[in-house]
Amino acid sequence: MKRTLAFLVSALSVLAAPPAPEPGRAGMDAAQLKRIAPVLQEFVDRGQMSGAVTLVARRGALAHFEATGWQDAEAKKPMQKDTIFQIMSMTKPFTGVAILMLAEEGKLRLHDRVEDHLPEFRGQMVIESEKDGVRVLRKPSRPITIRDLMTHTSGLGQAAPGIGDIMVRMDRTLAEACLIYSQQPLLFDPGTRWMYSNPGIAVLGRIVEVRSGMSFEQFLETRIFQPLGMTDTHVFLPPAKRPRLAPVYTVREGRLVKAGDDILGGDPLKYREGARYSGPEHSLYSTAWDLAQFYQMMLNGGEWNGRRLLAPSSVELMTRLHTGELAAGHNPGTGFGLTWEVTKDAAGTLTGQSIGTYGHGGAFGTYGWVDPQKKLVGVFLTQLTGRPVLPMRDAFITMTNAAVREAAQ
Repeated sequence: MKRTLAFLVSALSVLAAPPAPEPGRAGMDAAQLKRIAPVLQEFVDRGQMSGAVTLVARRGALAHFEATGWQDAEAKKPMQKDTIFQIMSMTKPFTGVAILMLAEEGKLRLHDRVEDHLPEFRGQMVIESEKDGVRVLRKPSRPITIRDLMTHTSGLGQAAPGIGDIMVRMDRTLAEACLIYSQQPLLFDPGTRWMYSNPGIAVLGRIVEVRSGMSFEQFLETRIFQPLGMTDTHVFLPPAKRPRLAPVYTVREGRLVKAGDDILGGDPLKYREGARYSGPEHSLYSTAWDLAQFYQMMLNGGEWNGRRLLAPSSVELMTRLHTGELAAGHNPGTGFGLTWEVTKDAAGTLTGQSIGTYGHGGAFGTYGWVDPQKKLVGVFLTQLTGRPVLPMRDAFITMTNAAVREAAQ
């Protein structure tokens, strides 16, 4: 009976298939939202992307949910609302939530030194100078902390000798990769600069394994995906779901073609066969509907459909600006919280996002965000590399924000 009531009170219930959008209930303009699909279709028709799935929810009600274009352009297979995408770096906030869950359980502190949990990081050095092939090392001003990893201010570089393509080949375990990362010198003193670091997020995932006693993928599955009803989100895609996976497209000789083995995760249509790396920085497959559940949990202060994953204080902590005046973030007017990119000033509001909006994108053009002021979550999913996706993504974000009518309440 309680599960039935939970469905009735929420238009975004994870207990059933997605309901029909209700823009009025969400306080949004239906006519404005109807403009989104035709505009995205124009990008498809011009050969700028193969297709997309877009979703908007506001005040707990689904306002817009559309599939546009092709899942597989050559096969003329239409995009579906339940098409599965490689969301790549949108994985990072899931890793961050896992860390906060363990912090709430007293299993770690955000200002803990990484070496307190992974002893292989003891004695790590920093590069003092490098010239004419001669590298001079010194002790860093302090050891790296969990918070440094979460804000991309640790100084960990992007790759390491021998496993520089681990995000493509995925042929080492997470433990093996992090052991190698621990033996590489830092590029700068922790906390003094911002530099986006995939290895840093990988190390967070390894800490999750050590402190929880579970594999990274098992922790996500049992502690996040199952409670939120995210039934189509996986580190390793089950064979039965492979027909729903969208290929990644790239640009070759001026036209879109399917990408091959050299992109992150390898050839998408080889489904990462034999992969051993759980990729806390880039591994997840997901759908727009599943991602909406995760973002709604964040918007609700850590709870969704009667399942609490985080305390409200942890959500506030994660989504607060932590990088201060450091030059940080991928987009104008943004900085970083704890694994979330955060809109911090007017330059970040040109698509209509409010200051304090937080989100994350992925290498193949995916993006999701939460706007606490508007009580709005949005998801944009496509699979494109080798061509800027910002024109399509920003058109969707701007049109979405222009549809907001009633107060957030």
